[in-house]
Amino acid sequence: MMSVVIVTGAGGDIGRAIVAALRAPTSTVIAADINGESAEATASALSGDEGRVVAITCDVSDAESVRAMADAARAEGEVSVLVNNAGAGHGLSLQSTTPEGFRADLKLNLEAAYLCFDAVSADLKKTAGALVNIASVNAIGAYGHPAYSAAKAGLIQFTRLVAVEYGKFGVRANAVAPGTVRTRAWEDRASVNPGIFDEVKRWYPLQRIARPEDVAAAVAFLAGPQSAAITGICLPVDCGLTAGQTELAHSFTQSDDY
Repeated sequence: MMSVVIVTGAGGDIGRAIVAALRAPTSTVIAADINGESAEATASALSGDEGRVVAITCDVSDAESVRAMADAARAEGEVSVLVNNAGAGHGLSLQSTTPEGFRADLKLNLEAAYLCFDAVSADLKKTAGALVNIASVNAIGAYGHPAYSAAKAGLIQFTRLVAVEYGKFGVRANAVAPGTVRTRAWEDRASVNPGIFDEVKRWYPLQRIARPEDVAAAVAFLAGPQSAAITGICLPVDCGLTAGQTELAHSFTQSDDY
């Protein structure tokens, strides 16, 4: 029977890169997105000899919509991989966040991941499958977007919980924490400050920011057989941001080596 991979948020730049990285002739990738046209665009661009891609419109924050997605995935074969990639941050600061906005970010970035996992957890048990959650460096440090950050921190803990409880079934659960990634989601900020990427990359030891393909490569590794003994971890894909900052090291040491 055909193996099935589910990628949520597949209409965005990172989601599309993940779909591309997880395609295989022996599997079908479900490209799920709340924007049906974006999901269809991903499927149209990537479905072919390298792997079949099927678009599904799904609101991951709605349990009924998630169940329908899971049913559609099962119709294609056995679900062996779930990538919880859908997410977004809205409130920029605690002072500008409303209770409604805080709850909305928690629902989209944390509860939705639970809903998606719950909908296919029995399938992953049968296939000894893999769960990969897309977290963020915001879960590790304070970089703004407080509700989003709190949700992503919870997502990392949720990842550990799945790893421990479902390990006896052969299910592996891991997370990826991207730093800044140049995607269409940054277009509004770039229109206000065209130099934003040069401004941001100075904080990254590699002096660059990640590409969607960098995140996708980490997901493919954690979802694949090369990581068969890895579960319960969060892998930063952040060009070194969470390792430390060169400018701060220079200030502390006054060494020109930094």
